[in-house]
Amino acid sequence: MIIMEEKIRTWLEQFKDKPAKEKIMIVLPYAAGIFLTVRIAELYRLCRGDFLAFIKNIQYIYKAFPPRFTTRDLLIGIPIGFFIVYAIRWQSRMHRKNTRLGEEYGSARWGTEQDIKPFIDEDPFNNIILSQTERLSMKARMPKFNLNRNKHVVVYGGSGSGKTYGFVKPNLYQCHSSYVLTDPKGTLLPETGNLFAKMGYNIYVLDTVDMKNSMHYNPFSYIKQPKDILTLSNVLYANLKPPDAGTPPDPFFDQAALLWLQATIGYLWYEAPPEEQNIPTLLEILEADDVREDDETYENAVDMLFAELEKKNPRHFAVKQRKKYKKAAGKTAKSILISVGSYLSPFDIPDVAELVAYDELKFDTYGDAGQKSILYVIISDTDTTYNFIPAILFTQMFNVLCYKADKEMGGKLKTPVQFILDEFANIGKIPGFKILIATIRSRLMSVIMMLQTQSQLKDNYKEAAETITGNCDSSIFLGGQEKSTLKDLEEMLGKETIDLWNNSETFSQSRSTGVNYNKTGRELKNIYELNTMDRDKCIVRISGLPPFFSNKYDPKTHPNYKYTADYDERNTFDFAKYRQKMKAKESVNIRFHKNDQYRIVM
Repeated sequence: MIIMEEKIRTWLEQFKDKPAKEKIMIVLPYAAGIFLTVRIAELYRLCRGDFLAFIKNIQYIYKAFPPRFTTRDLLIGIPIGFFIVYAIRWQSRMHRKNTRLGEEYGSARWGTEQDIKPFIDEDPFNNIILSQTERLSMKARMPKFNLNRNKHVVVYGGSGSGKTYGFVKPNLYQCHSSYVLTDPKGTLLPETGNLFAKMGYNIYVLDTVDMKNSMHYNPFSYIKQPKDILTLSNVLYANLKPPDAGTPPDPFFDQAALLWLQATIGYLWYEAPPEEQNIPTLLEILEADDVREDDETYENAVDMLFAELEKKNPRHFAVKQRKKYKKAAGKTAKSILISVGSYLSPFDIPDVAELVAYDELKFDTYGDAGQKSILYVIISDTDTTYNFIPAILFTQMFNVLCYKADKEMGGKLKTPVQFILDEFANIGKIPGFKILIATIRSRLMSVIMMLQTQSQLKDNYKEAAETITGNCDSSIFLGGQEKSTLKDLEEMLGKETIDLWNNSETFSQSRSTGVNYNKTGRELKNIYELNTMDRDKCIVRISGLPPFFSNKYDPKTHPNYKYTADYDERNTFDFAKYRQKMKAKESVNIRFHKNDQYRIVM
């Protein structure tokens, strides 16, 4: 009895949590069955137990004579009705077949307007534009939990498929976030800069092609905690090491080179004055850190600096790393320093040294409240020599903005920051990116990665490539011919069930024809169809939804298109003039204070 009560209680709790429509579908059969059996009991009573009279008047059960139920009718009808309905339902469950009509060979289908509608923000500017008809709201929390999607997007498209024109530009026109974007051709700045100037954005430019026209970027300015020293050392080493160097059989030299970087960067950050905290000073220390192979007791000027620091603080971070590095013998230490020198040699180029001498980018402010910013990172699409600079930049940005969100903003940036990384595979390697892309989402940062093929990502990130794309809830295929990309997309789209008609005709003494109807499965889009897809079309996939076969977005239909150089050449943005104007504005706002020291930069 107790077990039965518990079962009933459990059933009632489960019933309470069901949707209203499902509750009705459960209750209705029992109500109808009980009502019918009570009417039968009533009619049998009115016939005074005469079975023949009951059979003769059975049709009156369905007629609207006023029901006059007695307690006896209810006591007989309710349990019998409940038992009959329960038995029928139990019997149907026992013999139920696992049939999926119309889905025998696959249930894949194309998404519809109704599928995407709940994911689109009512404010048209607060969406990521995926295609002409598909959008994804930028809201961190949607009204219903099952509508939440992260804002990371991976875009695949071969050369000329419209990645910049049909995707990057429309999303820049939205102006809902602070933006950090790579500009491989250097055309986005003059074509879209006027829009952001009109919208009141702070505009920054890091130009690795024409460095004389670039703003300055000093990685040392963004070291906020000791962990950042390790991050900067790792990203310098990972991106400056020759790509064809491979993994050495003995990792000692790599580890020793990292120790030297950690010790020296740590010393500069902790002990050097602000104007000396930069990579040119790091190179000066490297030059002074000479080694004599035949004299293990020799102390150079750098050794003396660290010895003096050790006297003040034996447990200093920089001292610890230096002592580990110094365990190498003279000849070995010289080889290590030669390796470090070769890795850092790009910074010996005057333009590069000047670029990293001090900082103007202020990217730790991009998530602040009340002010949006945009950073154009201009890179060469033909020469990857200087692409280690964006890799260092992005690594630091992710870490610095996460740190600021956690320590100063309660876990979320006040202004969302969106990274639109065109030619993502060519900007160098971001250490720990597979972890970063999984964690920055909660801080209101999102990444849009533009790739030509899937294999591009694997070249840089090896096994982590699948983890990275797996953390993107949305992906777009704009067209292309690379086989592995097409094959994977074909599999991801799945199979649909289609009707198959076979016509047969037999020739003999008497001619006969026949038609055979069957069902079979086929890919929603096979490799050939994907390869020959119309250039105006794209395929949008969002986690948990069927794929969408849609038109690419036409930028000319966007309300902010009229502020761009594509609309009118008079809207072409002149960054040099803008920069002069901003410098003049800053000089007016400068307040000098007594006894303060200032450095004049020419």
